[in-house]
Amino acid sequence: MNQPFYITTPIYYVNDVPHLGHAYTTIVADALARFHRMRGDDTRFLTGTDEHGQKIEEAAKTRGLTPQQLVDQVAPRFAEVWRTLGISNDDFIRTTEPRHKRIVAELWKHISSTGDIYLASYQGWYCVGCEAFYTESQLVKDGDAWVCTIHRKPVNWVDKERSWFFRLSKYAQPLIEHIERHPEFIQPDAYRNEVMSFLRGGLKDLSISRTSFAWGIPVPEADPEGLSHVIYVWLDALTNYFSALCEGGELGGPLVEKYWGNVIHLIGKDILRFHAVYWPAFLMSAHLPLPKTILAHGWWTVRGEKISKSIAATRIDPVKLSEGLGSASQYGLPIGIDAMRYYLLREVPLGNDGDFTFESLFGRYNAELANDLGNLINRSLTLITKFAAETPPAFDETFHADGTENPSFQLESLAVETCRNVARELQACAPSRALEQTWRFIGGTNRFIDQTQPWTMAKAKNPALPHTLWTLQSSLWLIARLIAPVLPAASAQLRGWLGDHGPLTWPESTSGRVLTTAPALACTMPASPLFPRLDDAAQAAMLSRIVPPEVLKPAAPAVKAPAPTEKPPAAAPTTTTAATIGMDDFKKVELRAGRVLSAQAVPKAKKLLHLSVDLGEANPRSIVAGIAERYAPDQLVGKQVLVVANLAPAEIRGIRSEGMILAAGDDSILGLSALDQDVPAGTRVR
Repeated sequence: MNQPFYITTPIYYVNDVPHLGHAYTTIVADALARFHRMRGDDTRFLTGTDEHGQKIEEAAKTRGLTPQQLVDQVAPRFAEVWRTLGISNDDFIRTTEPRHKRIVAELWKHISSTGDIYLASYQGWYCVGCEAFYTESQLVKDGDAWVCTIHRKPVNWVDKERSWFFRLSKYAQPLIEHIERHPEFIQPDAYRNEVMSFLRGGLKDLSISRTSFAWGIPVPEADPEGLSHVIYVWLDALTNYFSALCEGGELGGPLVEKYWGNVIHLIGKDILRFHAVYWPAFLMSAHLPLPKTILAHGWWTVRGEKISKSIAATRIDPVKLSEGLGSASQYGLPIGIDAMRYYLLREVPLGNDGDFTFESLFGRYNAELANDLGNLINRSLTLITKFAAETPPAFDETFHADGTENPSFQLESLAVETCRNVARELQACAPSRALEQTWRFIGGTNRFIDQTQPWTMAKAKNPALPHTLWTLQSSLWLIARLIAPVLPAASAQLRGWLGDHGPLTWPESTSGRVLTTAPALACTMPASPLFPRLDDAAQAAMLSRIVPPEVLKPAAPAVKAPAPTEKPPAAAPTTTTAATIGMDDFKKVELRAGRVLSAQAVPKAKKLLHLSVDLGEANPRSIVAGIAERYAPDQLVGKQVLVVANLAPAEIRGIRSEGMILAAGDDSILGLSALDQDVPAGTRVR
């Protein structure tokens, strides 16, 4: 396609060490960059480190170092971790680099020339962790202290500090108008709505310099009172996305012309306001183009706690985690990196919050990587190599013809649909849904083996056997490409076993076919499973080696047991048993697994949500569900639910409802009914 694609991660603050939260953002960006490279797009991927500010100055003083000495020690850790994890970034920027500092100073001058910068004094509550001022309405009270909701630490009162201010208030309406014209500017929708609400409440002018510390880029204009100012760390840091493209110290150049109009800033939701309000306002003031998209994702927690450098139980080292999941493959990175990548990108739809648990990690690894993918590869290559001497794989149009009873053609049809759907989801920055579609094809390929039974065909000298083996071999060729953006090591290993040494490009449908575009291959048998199953002993050994003891401690009981002297609580009232039904009655109810595609509140109905649910049909179902008091709309997108699919349609608040979601609870909703693992949308539940 050869379209420019530019993706950035936040630049990570160097008072921290790389943890699973940093790795998640970077891996998402890496997977999207790999996909676009496979598509032939002119791709650029930027990450880096944020190295100025009060936190760094204070940390350096504590350690007896200069700030520059400190950041020179810490920043390389991030670059090294990304190299170890096989991250394919094209550039790594540090905000202490001269190329960056020159552009920040130039941006200040352009903003100042428009009259949007003035001197004044400021007082207010300041969070050192966020490097931001907050009003009391944005904080929480803990005893006598006001506390930052993100860092959970008391904020400091700054009294009458002299500062340069930016006329942020001037840009509320222009930003609203831009977002209304460009809904893709902030994604997902829930975060766009949050920003619009913030903007409609009005903006206050923003302090963009500091005199209370010196570690930063000097303001390039003099204070009449002779005070020394450094540029506000967020104005400094945000500019990295632009400065990495600039050449010669100018606000522009060939790389800006090529990439800036296509940039996607991938960020965590905690820094949404800085990226979606402050950054575009700075650019508007300087008469520079705005980014294409601010793509926000949710937080990862560990046992319900947000990942933090100050909470030992939440700090999971991504390198140690990946090492525990698997050793080096013959053709690429350690396979454990792929296992970690798969879990992080599959577990939670991009935009939603996720809670990391080892139970869910091991469950997905064994069920989806070891069983679904690993077992398919092993059994397929075993069959192909076993029969290759007498009946080598060979395409035969006779056995590939259109027909609902032809397993080979049906798998071809699924391949065409899967390529289209996976590409669409990755283009939409939805790796979890892309993996769901990929695993649907993996499941279809496993079913193809069960349907055709090549071992039986071999005994019967069935003339269709060579074509059956070709279909299986071509399906593996396709799977190796579908998984490549997320599982690069597994893809390289599988392509090595297939003897596929061609360029790694994205598979495209030709005349309604994909499998027929596969090249001639010479398969070899794997020496060992791609993803060896993790039994209880392997899981325990891994946990003891890589996890802080705090994480392994069992959670405290939710309810305190009564002391011996306390009167035991009264027994809960028994529930009345409902009237029994027969099997024939139960069979009338058609239960199916569904996937929530979208959710929105029903106006003037506090209990109702309007859902669009995929049941594996041509069109999604419209379902009105009374679960709004328990679930916010953004919590449901991507969630698997159980649906009564043959309920008669009804009009609820003027909306057609074509089914019913199963949920637990009588007077109030306690939770949604679910399965213990993902299944394809539309799967019958019985």
